[in-house]
Amino acid sequence: MWRYHPKKQIGVGGIHLGGKERRYLNEVIKSNRLSYGPFSQKLEKHFAELHDCRYAVFCNSGTSALHISLAALKEKYRWSDGDEVIVPAVTFVATSNIVLHNHMRPVFVDVDPKTYTINPALIEKKLSSRTRAIIPVHLLGLPCDMASLLSICQKYNLRMIEDSCETMFATYKGKKVGSFGEIGCFSTYIAHYIVTGVGGLATTNDPALAILLKSLMNHGRDAIYLNIDDDQNVEKEKLFEIVSKRFSFVYLGHSFRATELEAAIGLAQLETKDEIIRKRKKNASFFIQGLKDLEDKIQLPFIPPDRDHMFMLFPIVLRNESKKELVNFLEANDIETRDLLPLTNQPIYRRLFGDIEKEYPVAKWLNENGFYIGCHQYLQKKELVYMVETLHRYFKSP
Repeated sequence: MWRYHPKKQIGVGGIHLGGKERRYLNEVIKSNRLSYGPFSQKLEKHFAELHDCRYAVFCNSGTSALHISLAALKEKYRWSDGDEVIVPAVTFVATSNIVLHNHMRPVFVDVDPKTYTINPALIEKKLSSRTRAIIPVHLLGLPCDMASLLSICQKYNLRMIEDSCETMFATYKGKKVGSFGEIGCFSTYIAHYIVTGVGGLATTNDPALAILLKSLMNHGRDAIYLNIDDDQNVEKEKLFEIVSKRFSFVYLGHSFRATELEAAIGLAQLETKDEIIRKRKKNASFFIQGLKDLEDKIQLPFIPPDRDHMFMLFPIVLRNESKKELVNFLEANDIETRDLLPLTNQPIYRRLFGDIEKEYPVAKWLNENGFYIGCHQYLQKKELVYMVETLHRYFKSP
């Protein structure tokens, strides 16, 4: 019996530069302008509106967005080196790395065993007099339990940065991710929802924070001159003031800027977001239905009724056995897998914090048993069928 087999690996993500992306890229090339300009501005405006925010700041990665967001809050509230930030024990390493890079201390909290997002019931016992903020992570497309997290922030006067790098457009009780905390952070890296190659965005409703974020990604430059148009069409007195401050740096900033090329790709993709959402949700539904008979062996995604799931990726967690053999079987059959964002067992974290993995039993379980596969809009029906059939073949093999 003939069985389909892919000619190349079925990846966890992809990118297709269609007609609109190519047209916008050509417009950028014809304009002879690569630095921050009209495409970046349109992308920021449109993205902010789609996430119920007044402002968005486009930079070179989601990690950079997180980094400058924490730096901005540290500056605004005059936090000290060594102050603490709550982060989940399951997330991409960047979430806690940026805490360390900002000379603060990440304090890990275990995650919920069904949603894989931070467990609010475990946070209070991790708080101290030096706790300043919480960085909840909307994981793989699913929002956190925001009501509980906001209640904790209000009770203890904590600030919130939403790490929404893996989750765009999703809602919690009708409200968009990225609009709950003081700042929300998103990624447009490969395999993410909107792909620009590299790139990230920070959203906020605070105009002062928006300016501070732009300054911090521009070397900490004086806000009077944050892009090359700021000295155009201004009164002479204003021009002279700008000239005198073009090389005035008021914060310890970074070079985290993106270009018009990335913005052009991102804007084109953003304009097709509804189709991206539809296809990803359809693919996830196909997986859930096709794997339902394996639920005694694997845990499929759980979606609480108060939120929706955007399925940036599709998580699979083996209930009672290590993932190693299954992952190797899938990889040998040209289905790409990735670990389900292990953090507490990373070599660098073992060196910095010791053997802490056992303190987070759910994270440990996910580290050992969890992984994800692609759920992106470029998957073909025959690839989806093949992925489901391959999982069944593994569990049926002697």
